[in-house]
This record gives sequence, C-alpha cells and structure tokens, in this order.
Amino acid sequence: MKETAAFRFVVRPFAGVFHLQRGVLFYLPGNTLGRVRNMTVTAMLSAVAAVLMFFDFSLPMFIPSFVKMDISELPALLAAFSMGPVSGVVVCLVKNILAAIFHGSTGGIGEGCNFLLGAAFVGSAGVIYKYKKTRMGAVIAALVGSVVMAVISVPVNYFLSYPVYSAMFGGIDLIIDAYRALRPSVNGLLECLLIFNMPFTLVKGLIVSLITFLIYKPLSPVLHGRNR
Repeated sequence: MKETAAFRFVVRPFAGVFHLQRGVLFYLPGNTLGRVRNMTVTAMLSAVAAVLMFFDFSLPMFIPSFVKMDISELPALLAAFSMGPVSGVVVCLVKNILAAIFHGSTGGIGEGCNFLLGAAFVGSAGVIYKYKKTRMGAVIAALVGSVVMAVISVPVNYFLSYPVYSAMFGGIDLIIDAYRALRPSVNGLLECLLIFNMPFTLVKGLIVSLITFLIYKPLSPVLHGRNR
C-alpha cells in the first residue's frame, strides 16, 4: 500500500477516512472532512469572486456609467446553494475585502455596499434553498434573492454609498445630472434609484441566477466533493 493511500470507513456513526502517511495511520471523522472541504471550496470561490469583480463594465445606454455591472455574486450563489447561506455570505465578505485591498478606490464604501447587497441576495436565496432543495425551490430562491437585493439597493445607495460619493466627487447634483442625461424628467436621488438602480440590480441578480442554473450541475462534483 502506498503511503498516500486512503480508504473510507463507513460504518455509522463512525464514518470517516483513514489516511496512511509515512507509516502512520491517521483517522479523520466524516464531519471534519466535510468542514475542511467546505472551507477549501469557500476559499476557492472567494478568490474567483474577487477576480470577477475586476471584470466590471458600464451600460451607459441604460444607467450612468459610474454604476457597473459584474457577476461576482455568481461564486457566492454557488456557495450558498451547495454549502448553505453562511458560506455564500462568507464568499461575499472575503471577495470584497480582497477587492478593497487590491482594487479599492472609494475608501471601502463601494465594497461595503457591495457586500450588503450580495449578502442580502445569496443569504436569502440560500436560506430558501436550504429548506426546499428542489429545482423549483432553487428557482424561487433565486427570484426572491434577486428581488431582495434590488429592494435593499435603494436604502443602501440612498443612505450609504451616494452620500459618500457626492462628498468625494463634487456633490449630489452632479450625480442626479448624470441620470437626467438619460431621463430628463427624474426629480431627486430617490426617484433615480427607483427608476434606474433598482431594476438594474434586479436584472443583475437574474443574470447571475441564470448562469448559476447553467453551470451548477457540471460543477456539482467539485462543490459537493463527489466523484462523477
């Protein structure tokens, strides 16, 4: 037997894995293996999410160019569906910490608001899917999560991000003027957020959800630690 050999012991309640390494036999309980696997997958998804944040882009025909589209919540939603809502929220937290360190330009306020929206999205979706693990349950979870993120985006932007941005970049009037360039009739920041940002955020959640449905099954062996 090679020293790296491992064999599974499945007599419950003592399920686990024995590892033979350097002539010493180690036993890892099943729950320990699960925690280690979840931590590893969560770290991997967090790194992917942080990288995806760099690939944001503007849609100036629909919303002012300072509002960016990205799909960095995709790994977090995969984590929430495969390992639970806490893992999804952790991915959101880690990716924004990494983004603030390597890519931040707003003193952390942009990353903080991104975390709040992402956590609302994957947290609510993950909780629903946790108790209804069916295809329809996943659809409902993703839809609810997208709506929650869209609704939460209004107070988060109104009370947190935009006041900071207005102080940093020349006042709230300049921000509202950017919206008026697309829709001259808008009146005030709240109306801008309701007409532009909330639908934009909803579409973002739906896009992330659609991609998740397309890739979740092929990635399931990696996410769940199973062989094909």
